[in-house]
Amino acid sequence: MAGPTVVRGCAAAGVSEAECRLPPPCRAPGADRPSGPVGGMENQGVPPGPYRATRLWNEVTTSFRAGMPLRKHRQHFKKYGNCFTAGEAVDWLYDLLRNNNNFGPEVTRQQTIQLLRKFLKNHVIEDIKGKWGSENLDDNSQLFRFPANSPLKTLPRRHPELRKNRIENFSKDKDSIFKLRNLSRRTPKKHGLHFSQENAEKMNCEIINEDQENSVDNREISQKDVEEVWRYVILIYLQTILGVSSLEEVINPKQVIPQYIMYNMTNTSKHGVVTLQDKSDDLPHWVLSAMKCLANWPRSNDMNNPTYVGFERDVFRTIADYFLDLPEPLLTFEYYELFVNILGLLQPHLERVAIDALQLCCLLLPPPNRRRLQLLMRMISRMSQNVDMPQLHDAMGTRSLMIHTFSRCVLRCAEEVDLDELLAARLVSFLMDHQQEILQVPSYLQTAVEKHLDYLRKGHIKNPGDGVIALLPTYSYCKQISAQEFDEQKVSTSQAAVAELLENIIKNKSLPVKEKRKKLKQFQKEYPLIYQKRFPTSESEAALFGDKPTIKQPMLILRKPKFRTLRY
Repeated sequence: MAGPTVVRGCAAAGVSEAECRLPPPCRAPGADRPSGPVGGMENQGVPPGPYRATRLWNEVTTSFRAGMPLRKHRQHFKKYGNCFTAGEAVDWLYDLLRNNNNFGPEVTRQQTIQLLRKFLKNHVIEDIKGKWGSENLDDNSQLFRFPANSPLKTLPRRHPELRKNRIENFSKDKDSIFKLRNLSRRTPKKHGLHFSQENAEKMNCEIINEDQENSVDNREISQKDVEEVWRYVILIYLQTILGVSSLEEVINPKQVIPQYIMYNMTNTSKHGVVTLQDKSDDLPHWVLSAMKCLANWPRSNDMNNPTYVGFERDVFRTIADYFLDLPEPLLTFEYYELFVNILGLLQPHLERVAIDALQLCCLLLPPPNRRRLQLLMRMISRMSQNVDMPQLHDAMGTRSLMIHTFSRCVLRCAEEVDLDELLAARLVSFLMDHQQEILQVPSYLQTAVEKHLDYLRKGHIKNPGDGVIALLPTYSYCKQISAQEFDEQKVSTSQAAVAELLENIIKNKSLPVKEKRKKLKQFQKEYPLIYQKRFPTSESEAALFGDKPTIKQPMLILRKPKFRTLRY
């Protein structure tokens, strides 16, 4: 019997029907399905711009229709052609999403099933009888097929007059934020990312020479001037870091509230967390206590907490319920497009750019939102790295549980978007790994604003939106590495973090000797190679506790006496 003929979604892939029906090359039995995603989606990227989530949806559905293998199936003594089982679709789409930079390896199989259910609801697929509109799909042998109509969603279009009025209302005619005469003339056209100190000094001298004739005595700087400088500087930095010609499609300048930025920059604790003057906006005391308990587990200082079985699960559920009941996500609805566009920088060779862009974007948040985000990221980051944390879910690890639980309360659209869950999970995963850098205060921003205000005060520039008088961040893009090299670097980084954990256990003087021995024994069982590297001999291990080496000394070898026979 001939092997099944693989047919792909021809219309979506732009391939003629005749080409689709060409016989496949000879392959080994059982190799009728490709080993990985087809369509090259993992090598493509959706450029920044409005409605990026919708464009990502169209990209995923197009790749799915173009690459999902179709073949004959038998069900209830009846044959069906050009179809696939739900399990086959889950396998193929799961690989596709994990290999795509927009979603990444954190995607779970359950999230893939949820996306397929949305495909069924939106008529991207239908069951073998042509039914769709529900979300009745599980990881099983149920048969599905592609409908004849196109699954692509149309992008909303704004009327040209409305767009013109929007820009006119949000910017001034003379010194528009997005059409700065000095910026267009002095900033390097391509990305503006190789801006040297020498160029900056030349630029500053040029500004002084041009305005020297009109220079007057120090002018008085109003509060409005200060606020406009903050708005101008952070938008210029953000535009430069993202390497786009304009930000107008992803953020409205009126969404940038200078008072929020100024507050987030100046009102921080010694750990960099925003402090609120109005305590009514802060997290409730019981939530803060619960978060502190899990973040420091099991070294919580509050010894009055009960220690019954399952206590940590109840505490975690209490925290999750609070954040999930918030009226809007921590990154707010209005900044949804901005953060979704930054998700397209989340690639290994653009990691530094993504960190700096997110660092600036998180400064735009209202102070209560930024504080909640900081405390939440610190907690889930510590919990996911804590080897002593008890299992909080029967089927998921701690890291997966953190991402699955809190992604929706961090990022989501006001109008439900089909890819919200996957995009939010990708962002939360990145925030967890880089929360210390992303949520710290950038010192260069304060310097840039002070320098700009000084030029404005001395009359070298006339308006807060004139001139570029501060150094823009410089980036040196490294050579793109292969997937194998990236995996090796990821492993080495993880091993360094685990080795640091071992050192913390060793140097913890407050830990009793018995408890320290227990932890070291557990660590040796989980990470034997790292433990052996730290303690290559039993003497080095014994020196930690001041014990004698456990190696037994070799016994003396005594020569046996020769017995002579008594017989002659």
